[in-house]
Amino acid sequence: MHPIMDLIDGIATNDVALLPYLLLLLMVLLILLLVIFIACKPWRLLSSNLRSQTIKVTASSDVHEDVERPLVSQDLESNITERPSDSACEGSCHQTDGHLSSPRTHSPTHKHRVPPTPSQLSHGDSLMVDISDHSEGAVAGLTLKRPAGEQKCDAKEDSSHKSKINDSPGQSISKSSADQRSILNLEVISGPSCSAQYYVQSTNKSKLPLTLGRVSPSDVLIVDSEVSGKHGMINWNLNKLKWELVDMGSLNGTLLNSKAVHHPQTGSRHWGDPVELSNGDIITLGTASRISVQITSQFNKKLPFGVGVVSDPMCARRGGKKLPMEDVCYYHWPLSGADQFGLFGICDGHGGVAAASSASKLMPEMVTRILSDTLRREKVFSHCDASDVLREAFSQTEAHLDHLYEGCTATVLLIWVDGDDNYFAQCANVGDSTCIANIEGKPIKMSEDHRISSYTEKLRMAAAGEPLKDGETRLCGLNLARMLGDKFLKQQDARFSSEPYISQVVYMNSESRDFAIMASDGFWDVVNPKKAFQIVHQERERNVASCSADKIAEALLREARSQRTKDNTSIILLDFDSCKRDGV
Repeated sequence: MHPIMDLIDGIATNDVALLPYLLLLLMVLLILLLVIFIACKPWRLLSSNLRSQTIKVTASSDVHEDVERPLVSQDLESNITERPSDSACEGSCHQTDGHLSSPRTHSPTHKHRVPPTPSQLSHGDSLMVDISDHSEGAVAGLTLKRPAGEQKCDAKEDSSHKSKINDSPGQSISKSSADQRSILNLEVISGPSCSAQYYVQSTNKSKLPLTLGRVSPSDVLIVDSEVSGKHGMINWNLNKLKWELVDMGSLNGTLLNSKAVHHPQTGSRHWGDPVELSNGDIITLGTASRISVQITSQFNKKLPFGVGVVSDPMCARRGGKKLPMEDVCYYHWPLSGADQFGLFGICDGHGGVAAASSASKLMPEMVTRILSDTLRREKVFSHCDASDVLREAFSQTEAHLDHLYEGCTATVLLIWVDGDDNYFAQCANVGDSTCIANIEGKPIKMSEDHRISSYTEKLRMAAAGEPLKDGETRLCGLNLARMLGDKFLKQQDARFSSEPYISQVVYMNSESRDFAIMASDGFWDVVNPKKAFQIVHQERERNVASCSADKIAEALLREARSQRTKDNTSIILLDFDSCKRDGV
């Protein structure tokens, strides 16, 4: 019996010795279970269900909420007084684009669109702040904390705001509104996206309404941490024949000429009331990004032929940031005081966009001023030649440009119609933005390449007694020998010139489906004329009934993008095909 009792006592003694280890193991298991419980966060499901029942916010709206929230810290509470809205510089056109191109492109917050491929403008750009209108002055501060229980506008509210901009009870569209065309040019004149541009016509319904915001698919991208993902919207009001701006419930608000235009309850996500835009207005998003508004209206005549304008700043490398937009394209039909004339042009800036913007405003003014003289117009008709007009317009534009360290190419196409509805075109250019026409099925180059390495420029410099050295392809760092602006370089080297090349006059025949393509070098560097003409013909055949100049221009731009051009690209397509006499 004694051995058995000794064995039992030994086992009991061992159990007592193992007890601390068992307790330690149990504690480790409990801690591990607690960690797993916290990591799984099972209370999220209960919280999500409760929230969906009370405020009815879907998962998609949560994603939309994150897009619209600005990137600045919500704990910042410092206020910055809004500066006077004086425009530092002006731009004629976008980004398609550019492009303000960016254009390149502008649709409302809830206009469902396929996000654009990496490129634009436009333009091809913005910022965001919370704005309160206290007493005498409107003060723009940084983002405020969101009020508790704040809800987002749903798609139904957005559609009501769309109709709010376009509809005005008791008003009807006048008969003449069908011939109304207004051109809106937006240019960011200060802030991180300075120089970005965008261009849109009131008749181009596919690009309206347009949105201003920090992320795609906003049409005017303002890469600024203080701007909402979808901040504001601009649309053409057919009833009033006016451009209108509306704040889309941004957290930081919107200023127009230093006056708040957002909803009085800042941060409530409610849309503001539409306000009319005028030429020369300044739109402020946040504290730094300001957008200059330029509006040109043409009431007299409907375009007798198709015109498509597109622009894209493009990227230096695949997936990289967009390049600064330095292209500016424009057109005027008809010219004021010269109803039978129209002017189409592209300026490609270097060293900045300022010279291109200035030239795009000065050139039409100079041509209009010259053709306001009845004798000069009669001379053009009688001689069927406008060489003197174009040469003088270039000379006067160069004389009025005061840019020492910035310059631009300039390619213009002057078109006029005689009493028998015959259309004639003549081109003038400096630089390497090219115009090529398809006349009765044959390609005709209507501009001249003025790069240093071109044969004609080498001959010109040699004839002037200052030939290029062997292998020399640049002068003072530039590959262009002719341009507008760059006054300092022209003082340093007499081989630089602003004398334009002027083409012969061509007759544009609608029966033979003639057309012309004007484009900056970003397009022609990757697309040859043969390919460009092939794209035009393919688009015409593919869309016989609905093909428009805009669609053809977009197809040309897509080709340049697919070929990965590494320069700003702007295109103007003029389509004289008789089946498109309704224009754009």
